[in-house]
Amino acid sequence: MADNSKLILQENFEGDDFSPSSGLFYKDNEEQRAGTFRFQSETVRSGRKALELSVAPQCRSIVDGCSERAEVWEKAAVRAAYDQSVWYAFSMKLDDPPPSAAHRYMVAQWKRAINPNAEGDYSPFLGIRIIRGEFAITIDSDAMPARPRAPGEPLFSCSGAPAPAMQRVRARQTRLLVATSADGEHEGLEGFDSCAPEVHVIHRGGKLPKAESRWIDFVFKVKPGPRGDGEIEVFADRQWIASVKGRIGHEGPELGLTQYFKFGPYRDGGQRDRWRVFYDNFARGPNCEDVAGQDLCRLLKGS
Repeated sequence: MADNSKLILQENFEGDDFSPSSGLFYKDNEEQRAGTFRFQSETVRSGRKALELSVAPQCRSIVDGCSERAEVWEKAAVRAAYDQSVWYAFSMKLDDPPPSAAHRYMVAQWKRAINPNAEGDYSPFLGIRIIRGEFAITIDSDAMPARPRAPGEPLFSCSGAPAPAMQRVRARQTRLLVATSADGEHEGLEGFDSCAPEVHVIHRGGKLPKAESRWIDFVFKVKPGPRGDGEIEVFADRQWIASVKGRIGHEGPELGLTQYFKFGPYRDGGQRDRWRVFYDNFARGPNCEDVAGQDLCRLLKGS
């Protein structure tokens, strides 16, 4: 039986570097050299300091596949097993103005470990994206059946609550839309033109906040399940946004046995501006109460 106490991590970014017990580090590789991290006191959620992560232009264009990242990772020694259920909380603030271009922007993602020399590119099984100025929470899984949405059928109207889906044929994956800050149909989401019956999204009444320059408090329950037993819970600003159940994530011999979380600005090349995102109050644990207040956790237990 796994020792769930090892899942408990916390980092409030109050020092001049990552706490040795936080389980976090800034990865040093070519893409990350477009980025910087700074423990600063000008923009904070609580306490004295918060983490600033930023990327500067490094890639001449998007065509060459170059990307720019400033991501903080969980160390390999503290990663959860891929089949474990893990709770996360963190606060995030976008710099002003938030990105609105038709470009790939991500601010947090959960992935399965990939063995060395593995073929193919496995997208995050859960990610927070900014699509044309709106937040979108997405899931990527191994390719699965989906039926087309009827013409004019609203985005989240798949009968029986199947998730809106986008078939990514070259990657052999299906991307699913969990929630968006957009009001109704939104340019950039037109690719989610199908319904995937093997993943169900239950909307809980809360609305994903707009991608504006203000602090947002996120809480997630994360459990991959590529064979159908996956489960995601999404909270933002103390509101319950959505529950997801079904086929979540990837499987295969080239994949590792652990999952990991990383956060920070990540974009394709070709942009000319510096992009900054601030983070504070990171926590991870096996239970809701390890990362969130009792009132939020009671919502889940009362469902």
